[in-house]
Amino acid sequence: MDARLPSRVAATTLGVVALLVLMGVVRADAHHSFAADFDITKHVTLTGRVTKVEWLNPHVHIYIDVTDGGTKRTTPWTIELGSPNGLRQRGWTSHSLKIGDAITIDGSLAKDGSHLANASSIVLPSGVRLSTGSGQGKTS
Repeated sequence: MDARLPSRVAATTLGVVALLVLMGVVRADAHHSFAADFDITKHVTLTGRVTKVEWLNPHVHIYIDVTDGGTKRTTPWTIELGSPNGLRQRGWTSHSLKIGDAITIDGSLAKDGSHLANASSIVLPSGVRLSTGSGQGKTS
């Protein structure tokens, strides 16, 4: 038996463990807390048309165009919701929103002043209000 084998095994094991730890750190950093990005004291209600839906972990994102009634200017917004699994538990499906749907969102504005909001609920074209599993510190 080669005398160097135990040290090679130890070095390989250490390398694998370091890689797994690094992957865990990157993944943990990717999922942020509500308070890191959104201000619960800055409530917003937006009505607009859906332009895109991303049904992906860790959060579903929808993109809407909001038209200002006075200026008629259209502004694109990104809306963060809860996780796909959390939304399914609240009655959502990946087909709940379609491109072109007119929806109303209640939620919190981003701290950085960008056109980003975290939705706490959305009123669908049918008039049904669904919880998003997000907002007010919840990130299910």
